[in-house]
Amino acid sequence: MIDKPALRAKLRADRDLFAAQSSTAIVAPEAYVERLKPGMIVATYCAVGSEADPTQLAAAAAAAGCRLALPFVVDRAAPIRFLAWELGAPLVAGPFSLRQPDPSSPEVVPDVILTPLVGFDRRLDRLGQGAGHYDRAFARYESAWRVGVAWSVQEVPAIPADIWDVPLHAIITEEGMLWREEK
Repeated sequence: MIDKPALRAKLRADRDLFAAQSSTAIVAPEAYVERLKPGMIVATYCAVGSEADPTQLAAAAAAAGCRLALPFVVDRAAPIRFLAWELGAPLVAGPFSLRQPDPSSPEVVPDVILTPLVGFDRRLDRLGQGAGHYDRAFARYESAWRVGVAWSVQEVPAIPADIWDVPLHAIITEEGMLWREEK
């Protein structure tokens, strides 16, 4: 099996090429919208570079009466905090080319966490940037519905998963939604 750094490099190149050649957008699938309830807190993100843009997913959440949040990152080692945010509200520059809420915004506990992906597989394993920010957030907010957002070209047969890697509940691409049925 290919190692994670090599797989990240390949998938980033695939993602960059796809984004450069496509005008496709991520839209909110019906199964995603049906999960949203007024008052829920949906943590979204601002896409960086060729990452799949979750703007329409955030807009669907706001239209369903959900409150929004964005990740606030200090550095590679510090845990992500999710800060309250409204669509269109000003953002500040953060590390790693992130755009994030003002640090004085209130911290919130997300019910749904939309996460950018470098890669994924059909088992709902994910490959992120490698800093572990989202894995630590998933462990902290165990009851949150974990939804990866990616382009379909980022799918691989198998993601090499470590013991600390937390699988997703669903993945949304431009082709639709893949999810694990709850029992």
